[in-house]
Amino acid sequence: MPLRTTAAAAATAVAASSSAPSSFFSSSLSASDLAALADVAAACADAAAEVTLAYFRSPSLAVDSKADASPVTAADRAAESAVRRVLSARVPSHAVFGEEAGMVPGESGGDGREPGSEFLWVVDPIDGTKSFITGKPLWGTLVALLHRGEPVLGLIDQPVLRERWLGLKGARTTFNGGEISTRSCGGRLEDAYLYATTPHMFSSGRVQEAWARVRDEVRIPLYGCDCYAYGLLALGHADLVVEADLGPYDYLAIAPVVAGAGGKMTDWSGGELRANYDSATRTHSVEGLAREVVAAGDAATHAAVLEKLAWK
Repeated sequence: MPLRTTAAAAATAVAASSSAPSSFFSSSLSASDLAALADVAAACADAAAEVTLAYFRSPSLAVDSKADASPVTAADRAAESAVRRVLSARVPSHAVFGEEAGMVPGESGGDGREPGSEFLWVVDPIDGTKSFITGKPLWGTLVALLHRGEPVLGLIDQPVLRERWLGLKGARTTFNGGEISTRSCGGRLEDAYLYATTPHMFSSGRVQEAWARVRDEVRIPLYGCDCYAYGLLALGHADLVVEADLGPYDYLAIAPVVAGAGGKMTDWSGGELRANYDSATRTHSVEGLAREVVAAGDAATHAAVLEKLAWK
């Protein structure tokens, strides 16, 4: 089912084709490459949406449990498989890391070197599975592209509401094709509307204490939006998102969306959100990455939150 395009630039920068420009396999990354890659990301989101919409609110949806007791459904697995098929057809040399099927290296790019890629796609087919299985349309599909470890493209898609955010390095974030901006609290936490998916994600003593220092300072703490909360922040409807106990697939697609809308997103120590990259082997790793993140609508509010978190 065709959905709205992510950005007009992506639609006009590259003709519809199952093949990718040769520069996708090299160390260069131009603005036109990013626009074409946004078209690939849009195709991934569209493919996932065909699956997830067919399962959403279905009375026959079966729910299993992962090793960590978190829920997973046939929709999660089928949507990720659909995304992987798009990427295999469009950018076969790129590596892919997904929440359900893990890391898969790219094929050889035809340059005489062993398989390995400066590009890594990170996919969460359904961010907010608990929302999905209980019929709440605030889950989303997350698609990120990393270049040498840095997130350069991020897409948040909510197909039920037909809403899509696209963040590209060096460009303004768009929402259904129109440019958007965050709002500023000017560092005044007492004025901030704060989101977190659930208070239960702040379970350990030190994490819980840091969270409480922020929660008790803001105007209103709210819960339950998963990735959708970051979309609201990018649109200027919320001021902060503070979360813990996340995987890299939960936030790497969101970082470019927040940054391109004028916000700031880091780990709780202020560190950049990125993957590990080995230039000698052209391989990525997601081991040991941050599990706690903070997103703010402006730099002053971000700094104020880091001071409260005191996460050193």
